[in-house]
This record gives sequence, structure tokens and C-alpha cells, in this order.
Amino acid sequence: MSPAPVRTSVIVVSRHRPEHLSLCLRGLAQLDHPDFEVIVVADPEGLAVTEALPVKRILFDEANISAARNAGIVVAAAPVIAFIDDDAVPEPTWLCRLTTPFADPRVVAAGGFVRGRNGISYQWKASQTDQLGVSHGLSVAEGQATLLPPPPEGAIRTEGTNCAFRRDAVAALGGFDPAFRFYLDETDLNLRLAASGGLTAIVPGAQVHHGFAASARRRADRTPTDLHEIGASSAVFWRKHAPANATPKAREALMEAQRMRLENYVADGRLPRAELGPLNQSLTEGLDAGEARPINPLPAIGPSPDAFLPFPAGPLPRRIIAGRIWQTRAKRAEAAHAVAQGAVVSLFLFAPSIRRHRVRLHPDGYWEQSGGLWGKSDRDQPAFAPWGFAARLRHEIARVAPFRGL
Repeated sequence: MSPAPVRTSVIVVSRHRPEHLSLCLRGLAQLDHPDFEVIVVADPEGLAVTEALPVKRILFDEANISAARNAGIVVAAAPVIAFIDDDAVPEPTWLCRLTTPFADPRVVAAGGFVRGRNGISYQWKASQTDQLGVSHGLSVAEGQATLLPPPPEGAIRTEGTNCAFRRDAVAALGGFDPAFRFYLDETDLNLRLAASGGLTAIVPGAQVHHGFAASARRRADRTPTDLHEIGASSAVFWRKHAPANATPKAREALMEAQRMRLENYVADGRLPRAELGPLNQSLTEGLDAGEARPINPLPAIGPSPDAFLPFPAGPLPRRIIAGRIWQTRAKRAEAAHAVAQGAVVSLFLFAPSIRRHRVRLHPDGYWEQSGGLWGKSDRDQPAFAPWGFAARLRHEIARVAPFRGL
């Protein structure tokens, strides 16, 4: 018998993206975890979308995700704190899977897998970081959680949009370092936690879908509009963790990696060549600013002054709806009605084509997968496979069942 999920505080930071926050909260309402609270740290427009929900609200409208996360930790009343971005949505089993490893007292952190904009391909799986903040991929078994000790002079990485920590351990360290306004903030925390020798759980079954919404630093297609904070946070990270003689080469490597990244955007037609100079300049200015940015001691965070505020979730009935693409309107209406009746709904819509499949949480609250009857869902499938409708439906149900709880 597996251990019960641990009581958890889920913290969502949002700034100027109320529509994305609303969808994230819709996903949290479908979680099958029986014992969690939700803390929303957001600007006034973001907090407005939470008015009808039993959540803890913290007004915060500054461009500093570390400080915002710390504001959430202050009022978190559970022994485990979990984080998800406002432009992400969790699979219904996400929180149960992510927090179960904390039943082992040696575990101080946990991270899951992250699917990208199409809802199928992975953005992140498992990795570790070194003292320069460079990630190195890890191979883990995908059917179970893997408990890993810190590697020498490094840490097991967790991604900010899908991670959890033991609150006491993070609070004792003062939480996230506000010197990292964005970028490498959770990697810095991973390295500071690694000094304790605690284990990190990599939980492939704990999955979220991350959309990379537009922000002050990037467009909706992920094209960067400013690299200042990447440079500044990198310089701060090296000052805190890297050997002094390694910093010049690290700076050179970052500048070259970002230059090549920008050239790829130019080649794809997403970035005019005229913008390369200003973007590279913003990186250089950020690196210089990070070398002078104050790095202050972090006072410990005390116990929450607020009582635990249960969020009304827990196991919900599952419903599967499927149809042909020309039945979309009717099937979507059926799915929305089932959601209104309290079900977690998976809607499959197949077209007579080889179009690749996409998965999303629809704004009306149901999971929708659409694509060609003979097209790819898993990216290692052939471009064409001669499926019949019933066989294809069985295959796709089996593919998502471990994460959807079907």
C-alpha cells in the first residue's frame, strides 16, 4: 500500500496574465489530492480572478519572482510547498504523485516532468546542475519516483513550474534569494538545499503542461525581447557558487550560447537581424549589473501566521468522450456539460488525416486531444499509421491514463 499524499500548500505566482492564471486554477480544481491549499501571489488583476475561490491571496506586483515566492511561503501552512507557474496546468494526478515521496523524511525536494505547448512533447525531464548553473541530463526510470542524493559539487535540479519542497528546509534557508529576480532562482535553491545532503525525488508521473506565455522578456512564441535578467542572474549565480577562476569562461560561454540562440531565431524568421545588437547589448549590461548587485543574507522564514485553508478538490469521476472532427461542436458541448456536473473529462477528436496531435486543457475545463486519425501523438511514432477509430481511441486513452487517472 503506497503512502498517503502529504498535506501541501500550492503557490502560484502571477503577474499581468489573468487569463492564464484562471486556466491554471481550473486545473488545480481537478486535482485528486485530498488535502491541499492554494496561495495566489499576484497583481490586482490576477487576484480578481480568484474572488470566488477559497484561496489565500497576496497582492504583489513587482518583477521579482523570488520575492513573490517567498511571500507565498510566509503564509503557507502545510509541511510541503509546491510551485506551478500561472501559464501551466497540472494533470489531475500531479500533486499526489509529486508529494507522495515526502513520506520519506530524507526527501527535501521533488520535481516532475513538464510537457510543452503541444501537450505531448517534453520540455523538461530530469537533470542536475553544476556550480556554473549548467544543466546535465539524467536518465531515470519513467514508471516510478527516483530518490537521488546531491552529486559532488552540484545538485539535482527541479523546474520552477513543477516542483515541491519541505517547507521547514526552505524556510530555514530564507527561501528563494531575491537577488535572482528571474532565471536560476530555483537552481540556486537546489544548490543551497544540496548542502544539507537531503534527497531529491524525480517523479516522472507528476506532470504539468507549460505554455510559455508572453511576458516582459519574451513573446508568445518564446522569442526573447530582453536578456538583461538572464545576464544579471547568471552573474549573481557565479558569484555565489562558482570558483572565481571559472567566471570569465562561464561568461564567455553564456554569451556565445545566447548569440547562437538568437541566430536560430533569425534563421527561423522570428527575429529581425536588426534586433540582434540591442538584445546582445541587454545581455552584456545584465552581466555587468549582476556583478554589482547586492547579495544579502537571507533571514529564516518563520511559521505561517495563517491557518491552513483547504481547497475543495479530491478524487472526481472520470469521463471519456470521443468523436470525429466534424462532431466538434456537439462533443465540446457534451464535454462542458460533463465538467459542469463535476467530472474530469477527456475529449478525443480525430480527423481523417495525418495531422499531429495536440493536447490542452480547454477554457471550459475539459482535456481536449485533437489530431489526425493516422497522425502522430508520441513523437517516435511513424508519420502515418493505419489506425481504425476504435483502436486509435484505445491507444490514446492508454497513453494518457497514467497521468489523467483514467
